[in-house]
Amino acid sequence: MWGPAEIAPAPVRPAPLIDPFQRAITYLRISVTDRCDFRCAYCMAEDMQFLPKRDLLTLEELDRLCGVFIDRGVRKLRITGGEPLVRRDIMHLFRRLSRHLTSGALDELTLTTNGSQLARFAPELADLGVRRINVSLDTLDPRKFREITRRGDLSVVLAGIEAARAAGIKVKINAVALKGVNEDEIADMIAWAHGLGMDMTLIEVMPLGEIEGDRTDQFLPLSVARERLESRYTLTPLPDRTGGPARYVRIEETGGRLGFITPLTHNFCESCNRVRLTCTGKLYMCLGQEDAADLRAALRASPDDALVTQAVVEAISRKPKGHDFVIERARPAAVPRHMSVTGG
Repeated sequence: MWGPAEIAPAPVRPAPLIDPFQRAITYLRISVTDRCDFRCAYCMAEDMQFLPKRDLLTLEELDRLCGVFIDRGVRKLRITGGEPLVRRDIMHLFRRLSRHLTSGALDELTLTTNGSQLARFAPELADLGVRRINVSLDTLDPRKFREITRRGDLSVVLAGIEAARAAGIKVKINAVALKGVNEDEIADMIAWAHGLGMDMTLIEVMPLGEIEGDRTDQFLPLSVARERLESRYTLTPLPDRTGGPARYVRIEETGGRLGFITPLTHNFCESCNRVRLTCTGKLYMCLGQEDAADLRAALRASPDDALVTQAVVEAISRKPKGHDFVIERARPAAVPRHMSVTGG
């Protein structure tokens, strides 16, 4: 027992995760499923072969792995997929992870979604402390939306966005710029998003996974998109940095913020603070590299976290300086795994 003049020593916190380039890893993206209820033409093959359910980590194992990362300094978790909200009992994982928000160990719990299930889940997500989400949406044209997603219903997604906003969740729209598909409506989408108080980010096509078409036919450099936007809008560069890939401007005519994610025309890796965990327990240190650590084996080898923590630390020691996406080398794909495997 500590006497009145004695002060208990502060608990020793584990060392944070620092990569070889002295970047602190504070952001973990977790793909909870490779399945999706859409088949977006730039993301998936129409006849996708998904992982057998037996290969997936359980929700309890995903929770345990997240705890290991939080203990080592991760402050932000993003749940992704595939489409994360199609995984059975997914709200059980959100309920478990929300305890880290309550304790203060975690700054943010968020997700990226296609919006198809938002009307159903938005109120509970808000109750569990989800304050903002990203919704992937590439067009406001119902016919074009159906063509891009191969099976989606735009009205359902828009209703989901409205449900999230009504629940008090801040929504950001992510749109992939597609040559000859949506390039003529980007400016109008910005006006729509900003008119509802939503930020928007434009993303270049990324060469992950084999698809039916040629991604060079889809690729629209955002330098071209930006030049076109400047004929309608005044773009003021912003110093905002989140450790992520986006570079931001303010659209003076709308007052809203627009981000540009340019993996092909401008490498965005210098301040990368993130790693990605797949639904099978593979940890990818870089979206654009194939090197991965098998955390599932370490997780299941022991009931305590010593082995998996060791595996995480060793993996971070191999994190590369940056990716090497090159659209000209994207035939059939610069990286063979689909985005839905790693998490968008």
